Amino acid sequence: MRESRKGFAASLAAFATWGLVPLYFRPLRDVSALQVVAHRAVWSCLLVLGCLALRGELKDVRAALTDRRLLLRLALAAILVSINWIVYVWAVAHNRVVDASLGYFITPLVNVLLGVAVLAERLNRAQWTAVALAALGVTYLTIVTGHLPWISLTLGFSFACYGFIRKVVKVEALAGLATETLLLRPLAIGYLVWCEAQGSGALGHSGLPTDALLIGSGPVTAITLFLFAYGARRIPYSTVGLLQYITPSLQLACGVFVFHEPFQSTRALGFTLIWSALVIYAGDGLRRERAHA
Repeated sequence: MRESRKGFAASLAAFATWGLVPLYFRPLRDVSALQVVAHRAVWSCLLVLGCLALRGELKDVRAALTDRRLLLRLALAAILVSINWIVYVWAVAHNRVVDASLGYFITPLVNVLLGVAVLAERLNRAQWTAVALAALGVTYLTIVTGHLPWISLTLGFSFACYGFIRKVVKVEALAGLATETLLLRPLAIGYLVWCEAQGSGALGHSGLPTDALLIGSGPVTAITLFLFAYGARRIPYSTVGLLQYITPSLQLACGVFVFHEPFQSTRALGFTLIWSALVIYAGDGLRRERAHA
């Protein structure tokens, strides 16, 4: 029970932080998304490795690096989270926070599809109804906006797949995160060196506030991902799915009320279809949990 409570608190903190993170990255809108993400990877790696060294747990990272099957899974997780980071930072910088929030609203339903596709799970009528409503909402938004909501779909699928891998992979949260950032570090450092050589590097050239935000993106990223991975392994995946709604709700509030992004009635209808799907999905999950209690 204590582990479950710790997992719940960690997951709650992670999702709340992700919900408010647009406020952190918005001042970095003049720095390219790739450069911001490269800094996130480098500084996260340094922080996590330092924490593991202080705790005497670097052996867990070495074990992960020598386990080929585990390493491949963590490499895939690193790719997925990198895609997620790049698209998200770009969306924040280009006034698309509302679109980003939609991506995290549909993530729980993508989890359902992953269960069907990967684990051969069978859906009940309520779950199929939720998936159908979400698909209808995405289709409607595609029609009214004239283009596929690629930001939302990319964020939703990349994060759902990342969470699924971190849920099933057998590695401690901090060691897994260290391995992911170690795999990303060579590419990140190489890109930052290239930016500096081209004269487009931001660190040290854009003022102290920008430098602080770029370096601070490491701790913000690492601590939040650690909390998520820690919590996901200690509470039911259905609970993780419910807590995920915190993130897009806060992001939507930031987009509409802080950044004043447009949220027309036609767009709201598409969101309403997806919210209805989430209500059905969440209600079905709570009903099944009570039935098994």
